[in-house]
Parts: sequence; C-alpha cells; structure tokens
Amino acid sequence: MEKSDLKSLVTQMYEDLLASIDAQENANKEDVVQYLQDAVNTISCIEDDCIDSIEHAKAAFTSTFKEIARKSLSEYENTNGRFEALTQMHQETVKECNDVTIDMSTITEKFHDIQEHMSQEVSRANRVITDLSNRINELEKSSNLDALTHVFNRRALINYLQKICKRGDIKNELHLLILDIDDFKIVNDTYGHIAGDKILIFIANILRKTLRDGDKVFRYGGEEFVIVLNRITEDTCREIANRILKLIRSNQLIYKGESLNVTMSIGATKYYAGDTPDALIHRADTALYKSKKSGKNQMNSELKNDGN
Repeated sequence: MEKSDLKSLVTQMYEDLLASIDAQENANKEDVVQYLQDAVNTISCIEDDCIDSIEHAKAAFTSTFKEIARKSLSEYENTNGRFEALTQMHQETVKECNDVTIDMSTITEKFHDIQEHMSQEVSRANRVITDLSNRINELEKSSNLDALTHVFNRRALINYLQKICKRGDIKNELHLLILDIDDFKIVNDTYGHIAGDKILIFIANILRKTLRDGDKVFRYGGEEFVIVLNRITEDTCREIANRILKLIRSNQLIYKGESLNVTMSIGATKYYAGDTPDALIHRADTALYKSKKSGKNQMNSELKNDGN
C-alpha cells in the first residue's frame, strides 16, 4: 500500500471519528476505543494490491458513522415521543386544576414550569433530529456503499466504469452483468416493502459469497444489481451467471413463516476498447430485456457488433 493511500485512510478515520463524537451527546472514551478497534479490523482486511479495497474501507468508516447517527436519531425520536406524551398529560392536569374550587395556583404554576421545560426539550430534540437527518442524507450522497445491502452503490459503479473506459484497451476480458429480480413488484404488493428489503439483502449476500475477491457487486437501483467480472472468458461468464441463477432459485427466504421463492433474470455483455459506461450498461440492459421476454430466470448476452 502506498504512503498516500495510508494517509488517505488515516484522514478518513480522523474525520469520521470526530463526526461520530459530535453526533453523540455524551461520547466517552469507550466509544473512541470501540471505533479505533473497528478501524483496525477494517484496515487489516485491505488487500495491498487492490485500490478498490481501500475505497471500500474508507466507505466502511463512513458507514460506521451512519449507524451511530441512526442510533442517535432513534434515541432522540423516542425521547421526543415521551416528552410530547408528558406534555399532553400535564396540560390536561393543569386544566383539571383550574376547574376545581380549591386554590391550586401554586401547583398549577409548577405544572406550567414543567410543561414549558418539556416543550423546550421537545424543540431541542427536533433540532437535533433535523440536523442528524441532514447529515445522514449528505453521507448517503458521498458514500460508495448502498445503505440497505452494503454492496457498492450506483455512484461507485459509474466511477469504476469511467476508470475502466479511460484505459481504452485492457489486457484481460471484462464482463458486465445486470441482474433484475423477477416480479419484484408482486412481492412488494403481496408481502410489503419490508419483505422486499429482506429479499434485496438476501440477494446481495448470495452474490458476495458466490463471487471471487476481484469481482465487484453493485446495487444499480431498485431491484437491479450489476456485477463486474474481471479476467474471464465468455464461457466462464455464462457459467458464473448460471450458477448465480441456480443458487438464487434454490435458496428460499423465510418471511413471517412463509417461504418466498425468488428468481432473477440476467443480461450480460463484454467490454470493448472505446466503450463508454453508458454503452456497456445499454448492451447489458438489452440482453436483460431478452431474458425477461424469453420467460425470465435465465441469462442472455449482447455483444458488440464489430464484424467478428
């Protein structure tokens, strides 16, 4: 690993550690120790000869902060709800005290003080929630990881393809696959979006476990994933695609005691010198359409018409 890569990682750690401390109202030494331990574990998994591992590690640090922020957000939302309930209860109590003939002015005044204090706390909690929400949104925009599935996201895919295409002619074959979950809308309409999210996580886990270290998985959007396979032939690409299809249809996801059967359709293409990211994705998308039209749960290819 180059010195510049190490400096980049350390800078990322430093910035995210400060951000995680700022995100917590009562940060302590144990939180810092835990963050550093997680950072060490992440760095130890980096492959020295793979720059994408470094980018993934940097994204992982950001992802860690997002989890801290989400937890803080949840805590403030719970606090907010409790304060609002108490405020309502005290308002009703104050009204009851004002209606009785016994002089309860002192008690009523105290209740008003408590109510005002809680209203201030609610406002403060709302400000923190808004701030955390804005920071999480910014992190989502800048991160290279998909928040739900923890594979690379569309932004990372475009950046990666742009780097590949800038090289022009590359030494080994590179293949791109677009995978689309069959009848995903029916699943969402039947079982709800939570079931849909679980299926996306389920698919991402299968893809990560199936592929080689040098291959890359991206969530392209919605129910679509993209896989980039390096240093393989067209025959090997087809073998990998068919193995993925078999694994997905043979593994069942259990949701609320019900077995969900999932299949995917795949469109594949190969990189050619002079390709752009849009050209690559367009060819793979054309192949995916063939798979859908031909009955789904299959793989088709679309290669460049170069006369060969």
